[in-house]
Amino acid sequence: MEDYIVSARKYRPSTFESVIGQKALTTTLKNAIATGKLAQAYLFCGPRGVGKTTCARIFAKTINCLNLTPEGEACNECESCKAFNEQRSFNIHELDAASNNSVDDIRQLVEQVRIPPQIGKYKVYIIDEVHMLSPSAFNAFLKTLEEPPRHAIFILATTEKQKILPTILSRCQIYDFSRIRVEDIVEHLAHVAQKEGIAFEPEALNVIAQKADGGMRDALSIFDQMVSFSRGNITYKSVIENLNVLDYEYYFKLTDYLLQGDVPNSLLLLNDVLNKGFDASNFINGLGSHFRDLLVSKDVATVGLLEVGASIREQYKTQAQRAPLPFLYKTMKLCSDCSLNYRNARNKRFLIECTLIQLAQLTQPDADVPDGGRGPKPAIKPIFNHTQVTPAATAQSVAPQQQPVTPTVSVAQQTPAAPATSANQPVPHTAPSALQQDKPVTNAGKPKVVANISELGVSIRKKANDETKPQEQTQLVRFFDNRPLTQEAVVESWKRFASQLPHDQVALKNRMPSMPVVLQANDQVEVTVENDVSAKQLNEMLINIRSFMQSDLHNSDLSLKVSVKEVELSVQSLSRFEQYRKMVEKNPWLQHLQDRLGLELN
Repeated sequence: MEDYIVSARKYRPSTFESVIGQKALTTTLKNAIATGKLAQAYLFCGPRGVGKTTCARIFAKTINCLNLTPEGEACNECESCKAFNEQRSFNIHELDAASNNSVDDIRQLVEQVRIPPQIGKYKVYIIDEVHMLSPSAFNAFLKTLEEPPRHAIFILATTEKQKILPTILSRCQIYDFSRIRVEDIVEHLAHVAQKEGIAFEPEALNVIAQKADGGMRDALSIFDQMVSFSRGNITYKSVIENLNVLDYEYYFKLTDYLLQGDVPNSLLLLNDVLNKGFDASNFINGLGSHFRDLLVSKDVATVGLLEVGASIREQYKTQAQRAPLPFLYKTMKLCSDCSLNYRNARNKRFLIECTLIQLAQLTQPDADVPDGGRGPKPAIKPIFNHTQVTPAATAQSVAPQQQPVTPTVSVAQQTPAAPATSANQPVPHTAPSALQQDKPVTNAGKPKVVANISELGVSIRKKANDETKPQEQTQLVRFFDNRPLTQEAVVESWKRFASQLPHDQVALKNRMPSMPVVLQANDQVEVTVENDVSAKQLNEMLINIRSFMQSDLHNSDLSLKVSVKEVELSVQSLSRFEQYRKMVEKNPWLQHLQDRLGLELN
């Protein structure tokens, strides 16, 4: 049985021309060799699997070639090229810095540099993963790297350039390798499949290329894995099944549901995805990428940014025509916010479901959201179709139909010609609220009046703004029985008002229960605060607090007063002389001792 070699090794480039996706760098290296302008040190940096070590080996082989081709490539026929191809060349040394990162390893390398090459002009030292060297090893390498012998060339390769000392970087020519494009990876995989006689679907190779994330070595490894799984017939279905990748159809179908405002089917599709074992974070990230692809598909100028197969590209173009631009802007923003909040969310599925609901709300005709890509308002509109019960219908079902009566607020507002109510005739009144007294009360033979807390506040503010006589302003009708007040009842009512404050006043809501509330004479309640800021906050809502407590305690004579606590002045510090005077006043013998000894206080 023939020995199996993985595709990443079998199809490893051997010439500059066969390097995939690094055309600019390979051209620069070929020109440097052709003109003889070679540096003493090079640094190849970039992501994994993009050809750093491969280019270093091709470069080392080419500069020692005795018969370069007109294209600037190695001839593969001279003794130097044959020794390199048969892995017996003494001119090329490779060192793995991940396992040889000590000072002693670098010293051995420096000693080998002194020996000139036997065949060719240069000895090339390739140090892979150079960022793994210790600081002491870097320092031991500095002098040799800056002024090596004429026959020595160093090629450093790393995936993390930021970890290398600046003194090392300044001594090297730096070449930044970029990620390989999806189109280039697909083309190379198709070439390998044809060489190996493997059947494939273009969409399947495209999924492999996207999964590789710009690395050719990763793409070839996944390719070999799929060949083993599919037994030489790589299909789109087998790839997404083996690599646990979500099918494009899920995102196309979900987008159709969202455009239709179909929340139930959107949630069912999410449930289907999660039941198949897919990660919810990958799902929401993939959905955001799908909306991005729809956005770039709407314009001919940006459709080249779409990295998918030909058949799926047409699906994107078709769906992009149905998706408005404002919808795509807002969906991308919502998916991005959901992805950012996913890690900190306790109920992660609930977060994604809420996001899907908001996405489905964006296409509603009455959606009150700003355009231009900004996020929607946090208002959630009804999802399912059902019969809604209006407040009026609810009120009719709770209380019998009664004729509304406008409540009388003051004596001055009474109409003198109003007919008197007979004792036998029932007086119509409004249904009592939760804050009203159970029984209406009369005042000087006037009609019975029941007012809720909002009507009471409106009447008080209206009376304060009306330009009426002082005696008329004080003639308010009593709305309650004026039950006697107690200190405990006042404190509990104060706390009840604090508990119903909104969330934007949470600071005041937390401070109010600890404020001293004292019931004084004539039903006056005094509240003491620490500073003027708290006093200002309470005074701004004093009318609301008084109205609430009057209704809660059934006492319309209750009044509120806010006072600021007096701050005691701090004791001033005394100088040493003043302290001594105080001590002398308590013990006169200290002065006698000072006079006897002739002491002076400095």
